[in-house]
Amino acid sequence: MTKASDSIKTLAAIEGILFDLDGVLYVGSRLIEGAPESVRRLRAAGYACRFITNTSTLSQNSLHGKLRELGFEVNPSEIVSAPQAARLYLERLGQPPCALLLAEDARGDFAEATTVEIEEADYIVLGDIGEAWTYDLLNRLFNRLMQGAKLIAVHRNRFWQTETGLKMDIGGFVAALEYCTGRDALVMGKPSPEFFRVAVEDMGLSPDRCAIIGDDIDTDVGGGQAAGLVGILVKTGKYRGAYAAASPVRPDWVIESVNELPGLLGALPAKTGG
Repeated sequence: MTKASDSIKTLAAIEGILFDLDGVLYVGSRLIEGAPESVRRLRAAGYACRFITNTSTLSQNSLHGKLRELGFEVNPSEIVSAPQAARLYLERLGQPPCALLLAEDARGDFAEATTVEIEEADYIVLGDIGEAWTYDLLNRLFNRLMQGAKLIAVHRNRFWQTETGLKMDIGGFVAALEYCTGRDALVMGKPSPEFFRVAVEDMGLSPDRCAIIGDDIDTDVGGGQAAGLVGILVKTGKYRGAYAAASPVRPDWVIESVNELPGLLGALPAKTGG
């Protein structure tokens, strides 16, 4: 593990930990060996834990089921997902007409939403739809946005790690629509400061009392640091040394995997966070 010069003081103040999911606790359907035990050790030491993700392919229930099947003892209320943030945002607006470009499972979290076709939408919620992307679909979205609809991006990740290698994520499509329309999307997930704020406040803590552990140096670590958290980068998942070195983000700590986190914090007094 490596650290920034003054990080030890910051670590001593940590009471809560935000865990990114895919790439930190598992990759696809493959568990990061030892990850469940690492989380259990941190809970036993008194650290509050929340599990955050930008994934837009799984519903809250499916995420919880996956974590349980992989051996993690997690309550559904401890999972903070980007689609959930989008759902809550639409609720606060009074459920305006919206088009949902989401995987079928994730659409289940939007049962109360007023869903319409793209051409009738006031808001377009854009997530991962896999192979469904076509030029015709992009052009339909472009035209509706030019007519005044607003774009809600579940996230804008550049790429993600699968069991077969890296794949382009939806950030490229979000950027294309922003460029062509000249209008910015409202981003719900990481690295949005609001997303981190929701997760931190849910633990009853302030950002300077929390750390984010992730495999994405920009979205996870950079986003967390911008929101006031300690940023810990793991060398699993989408981590690539050359990419991390080229990033302007400088993690507070870099560790091989989540399994080093209890050791990193283990010499510190037990915490009392909820």
